[in-house]
Amino acid sequence: MAVPLADRPRRMLTVPGVYTPQHDTHILMRAMCREDIGPGTDVLDLGTGSGALALCAARMGARVMAVDISRRAVLCARMNAALSGQRITARRRDLSAPGMRYDLVVSNPPYVPAPGDRLPRHGEARTWDGGPDGRAVVDRVCASAAAALRPRGVLLMVHSGLCGPETTIQRLGQAGLRATVYDRELIPFGPVMRSRLAWLRRRGLVDEGQDKEELVVIRAERP
Repeated sequence: MAVPLADRPRRMLTVPGVYTPQHDTHILMRAMCREDIGPGTDVLDLGTGSGALALCAARMGARVMAVDISRRAVLCARMNAALSGQRITARRRDLSAPGMRYDLVVSNPPYVPAPGDRLPRHGEARTWDGGPDGRAVVDRVCASAAAALRPRGVLLMVHSGLCGPETTIQRLGQAGLRATVYDRELIPFGPVMRSRLAWLRRRGLVDEGQDKEELVVIRAERP
């Protein structure tokens, strides 16, 4: 089957401190391409990073709001939009634009379990560290998604299977959304996971000899 144009990997400009699109980005793009996105669709990209997901939606004709807490990420998303000839609105915000509702919310939040109780405030680790269980930002997305969605609106979020997809589904359900696992993919451990394997094993999150993690896309719909 032909790969949709919007789902094909594209070269993106990134700078230090901004997340470079990787496997999780592309599995989420693949899920986006299964949604009914087109002119008139309002999309919110939470934690846009380089803007890869925002530009994927823009190429399908959507009106896109991209937000990130990082100034560098916002500037990077704007530059990538200009270089690709796409139109998005990129703003520096913590999670969402207050008072606005969207047909689709997409998010690739920081989700890698990390030692320490405090999330990093600067540097590249800010783009992937998700606290001791990887859920510090994931849970915030779960709690805020319903308020950002129109009726019949959809949230698509990707995170590691180490974070507990069942917990995500439960918390989205508590927020009033119908949630399910939409896609899964096994990938080899990357440099960050390999660098903290000993700690992950002590925590019981990774088995001895395990060298892959499962990426999971969660789809949640507001009734």
